[in-house]
Amino acid sequence: MADAPRRRAIRAAYGPRLIIMAKSPKAGRVKRRLAGEIGATKATQFARTCLAHTLLKLARDKRWRTILAVAPDSETHAGSWARPAAGIERWPQGPGDLGQRMQHLFQRLPPGPAIIVGSDIPGLTPRELARAFHHLRGADAVLGPAADGGYWLVGLRRSPTILAPFRGVRWSSPHTLADTLANLEGRKVKAVATLSDVDTAEAYGNLRASWQRLIPHRT
Repeated sequence: MADAPRRRAIRAAYGPRLIIMAKSPKAGRVKRRLAGEIGATKATQFARTCLAHTLLKLARDKRWRTILAVAPDSETHAGSWARPAAGIERWPQGPGDLGQRMQHLFQRLPPGPAIIVGSDIPGLTPRELARAFHHLRGADAVLGPAADGGYWLVGLRRSPTILAPFRGVRWSSPHTLADTLANLEGRKVKAVATLSDVDTAEAYGNLRASWQRLIPHRT
C-alpha cells in the first residue's frame, strides 16, 4: 500500500495529454479568411466563443491533462480573453511554421500519448477525443481528417520514439493530410471522424442556425 502514491504519480506522469493550440482572438490575428467574408468583428467574436467552448468542453476532463498553447508567445499569460483557461497550464507555441511549432510541443511534453487540436472545431466532443486517445494504445499516430484535405487533430503515441510527421508538409492546402501520411509511411496510423473548422460565410451561417453545437454537453 505504501507504493500506491508512487504508482499514481507514475501514471500521471505518463498519462495522456491534450494540447489546444490557439491564437490570441484579436481582430486581424484570427480567422482572417472568415473575416474577409463576414467582417473582422464577427469573425473575432466567433473565435473567442469557439475557444471558450472548446476549453469548457475539453480542458476539465479528468481523462487527460490539458495544456493551452498560445500564439503569439507574448500573449501566453495575457488577458481577459483567456479567462476560460484559468487554472490551465499555458505554453507559448514558439517560432516556426505550424509543423515546427507542433513538433516542438510534442517534444517538450513528458513521456506518454499526446494529441494536438485547434480551438475552432465546433463539432469536436470529448467522446471523439477519447476515441483518439484509445487509438493511441496500439497505433503510432492518429489523425482527424478535415473535408478540405487537412486535419483538425494529430496525435502521437511518442513511444519508443517521437515521430516527425511534419517535414515538408504543404500547410493550408489540399495536400496537407496526404503529405503528413506520406511522412508516416510504414507506421500504424488510425483516423477519427472527419470534422472541419469554420472558414467561410456559408459555414458560419450554417453554424449560426444551430448554436447548440457550441454548447458544452456531457458525453
